[in-house]
Amino acid sequence: MGKKEEANEAPGEQMRDFSSTTKIAPVIGQYHEKDELYDPFDHRDKKHTTSDVGSATHLIKSSLGTGILAMPSAIKNGGLLVGGIGTIIIGILCSHCVHILVRSSHVLCRRTKTPQMTYAETAGAAFESGPLAVRKYAAFAKNLVNWALCATYVGGACVYIVFIADAIKVLGDEYSGIDIPKRTYMLCLIPAVVLLGQIRHLKILVPFSVIANMSLTIGFSITLYYIFSDLKPLSEIHYVSTWAQMPKFFATVIFAIEGIGTVMPIENSMANPNHFIGCPGVLNISMTVVISLYTMMGVFGYLSFGDDAKGSITLNLPPGDILAQVVNILIALAVILTYGLQFFVPLEIIWNSIKHKFSHRWEVLGETVMRILMVLLTVSVAMLVPRLEPFISLVGAIFFSFLGIFIPAVVETVSCWECHLGTCNWRLWKNCFLALVAVCALISGTWISLLDIISLYTTPASGLVDSGNKTIVNAAVQTILSTTLGVINSTTTLSPVDLTTTVSPVDVITTLLP
Repeated sequence: MGKKEEANEAPGEQMRDFSSTTKIAPVIGQYHEKDELYDPFDHRDKKHTTSDVGSATHLIKSSLGTGILAMPSAIKNGGLLVGGIGTIIIGILCSHCVHILVRSSHVLCRRTKTPQMTYAETAGAAFESGPLAVRKYAAFAKNLVNWALCATYVGGACVYIVFIADAIKVLGDEYSGIDIPKRTYMLCLIPAVVLLGQIRHLKILVPFSVIANMSLTIGFSITLYYIFSDLKPLSEIHYVSTWAQMPKFFATVIFAIEGIGTVMPIENSMANPNHFIGCPGVLNISMTVVISLYTMMGVFGYLSFGDDAKGSITLNLPPGDILAQVVNILIALAVILTYGLQFFVPLEIIWNSIKHKFSHRWEVLGETVMRILMVLLTVSVAMLVPRLEPFISLVGAIFFSFLGIFIPAVVETVSCWECHLGTCNWRLWKNCFLALVAVCALISGTWISLLDIISLYTTPASGLVDSGNKTIVNAAVQTILSTTLGVINSTTTLSPVDLTTTVSPVDVITTLLP
């Protein structure tokens, strides 16, 4: 009788001990081989997924941008032989870093019982499930990647402003007969980019992207016609450049090829994610196409224009030709229509980190002002560095080498630390080499680019200083810079949620002011 009562009470006792917050999944970090039974792909949302062909198209499009127009300049800095072979090697290196990032994400999804992860979440999960000594840095790693992505896209948007101003200046100077300062054209772009910066839904940007892709395709085709119509003899070409130019070559190629910020969103939206890093796989096929196109454009662009190759190959086209003018119009149109998409991610990251500071009444106004200030910041930075070549190499050296090479190497090392480093710890040695390459590229590329930027303000031949070695900056430019920096300095600090310290962009920008 007692046993029967005990049996009847057992379910009630069990329910009283049950907690709705009990974690069914194992504690992160306590990973066992049986966790491989969990397939994250089976738990993903299957709605609005993309096919393998669609994913390859997105990946190629994300890597093929205005950076391809800078490839002849990159080959010029490396030399025909070193530049051509080096572009292929750098492309393979970047592809490998994407591969290890996605594979690490798959492993961490199984380990944490999570269907999918973003780039930042992958970095955070790697540290959280890694050695005990680094787990406390998980939140820092996640925030670091988020803000690195934000800074990378902001830097790219600044390059876009310079790129558009260059293209418009060619047309303006040709038809006006006046050498109008490039910064004046940048000021004229403010109304357009402010409006593009206010777009808050990706769906609205779809028509802009379609028009931009069509413009780029036509512009590239006409540019190839000019390239192959006048190739220089090999006797006038340098096969190997100087060591001083190599960091700029590496940084420019990294800037052009890298599209790691869009890799995880593309992989997460695939109908068959396991096809992404297979053999041949979506990644390998897409990057083969990208590397081939970049190498071809760089090598033949350099063979056509030689040491006169500029930061954008469109600037080498004869300004008096109608076709060349059409190319500049199409490229400028494509870039300015892509500005909103380029700036969408950083604006979302920044706003999500500060919107809790605004009440519901002031939320819309606060977001609008934030977007305007960030757009003005990109224009201001572009005015400070109005030359395309050093700007591209600077952004590539600082952001893309860190985000595209260094972080994936660290993520794989930390996630594989527990008995998964391979025979003789080969993964550890390999990733140490990748990290060393990234650090060397960051330091050397940044140093050379900064020297080039400083020379713009100290060399009379640059057009930015007069015979008295004083900087000639238009009064309107100075006003815009001062106003923008003053407003940013007076606003609330845009601090990440989990970071305790912030560095104000004003401190960095004001040091460059003459």
